[in-house]
Amino acid sequence: MGNILKITILLSVCAVMIGGCDSIKKTGDNVVSAVTGVFKKEKSGEEKIEIVTANQEKAELLGKIERKYESPEAHYKLGKLYLADALWNKAEWEFNVALGFDPIHYRSQAALIKTLTVSGNAQRATFATEMYMNQAATSAERSLLLGQAFQKESLDDQALACYQQALGLAPSSAALYRQVGYYYLSKGDRIRAEENLRRSFQLDPYQAEVAGELGRLGVIVQIPRKTQRDTKGLDKLLNKKE
Repeated sequence: MGNILKITILLSVCAVMIGGCDSIKKTGDNVVSAVTGVFKKEKSGEEKIEIVTANQEKAELLGKIERKYESPEAHYKLGKLYLADALWNKAEWEFNVALGFDPIHYRSQAALIKTLTVSGNAQRATFATEMYMNQAATSAERSLLLGQAFQKESLDDQALACYQQALGLAPSSAALYRQVGYYYLSKGDRIRAEENLRRSFQLDPYQAEVAGELGRLGVIVQIPRKTQRDTKGLDKLLNKKE
């Protein structure tokens, strides 16, 4: 009889505990378990809207891909959505498909390396980075575009390596030094930003924007006045019959 009573009490306690797991109360945006007291953050209205919007965008992209499978841009955008959701395998697949149709789709190259990096495939990411940089080494423009794609993915080391590669191919490019200067500005490195912006301004002293940035860095520069070489107006004035 005592054993039966013990079993009955034990079952009753279990029932209360199980029921308690479903017993919750709300505190603001949080859900609080009545048994464990653990807070679980509920998704806010904005987060729910973002999820719905992302799902709608996925559906639209899947529709575009169904209509035109060979669209690298659609595969890239779908891969970015998968990357945001931490669906690494799906993201990697979409970026590879995009590159299959456009081997120099720089944003897909950078996004693929980002996917490999955040998913823990460091060795593959390093191999892919070297491969894409070697492909881009044929021109400063390609190196710059790949660097910009890396920068957008917050792959700073790869971006800087590409910019340096581009400068090696076009050492007299004021635009490239300006790009590198802005890169360092975005990272808060004022010393290297000033060095590259100064070099850019030396190569092309007619850059008002660069002059402004240098001024904000405490460097006084002056844009030279352009000398008018067109004498048509002067000739017209002197040849005018009185």
